[in-house]
Amino acid sequence: MQMHNPPHPGEIIKELCLEPLGLTVTEAAKGLDVSRKTLSSIINGKAGINPEMAVRLSIAFNTSSESWINQQSQYDLWQAEQHRNELHVRRLSAA
Repeated sequence: MQMHNPPHPGEIIKELCLEPLGLTVTEAAKGLDVSRKTLSSIINGKAGINPEMAVRLSIAFNTSSESWINQQSQYDLWQAEQHRNELHVRRLSAA
């Protein structure tokens, strides 16, 4: 089954969390207790969501940390699949 191109979790943060609440990146970063640069990097797709950030987001936005990790995993896997043909891997089998 072909996966669709999932959005980067940073887009979700921006569109579904910050914008509806009228929060700036600076305000959200303060609420998450992270630097503005850290949150900005995630929102701009330059950094991913690690487990600690997933927990922070889950607390701040009343979501599950698993949902944030799953979004990141789906995004990362889709990106990796786009380069499948460039990998020089051979199928292994029992001798």
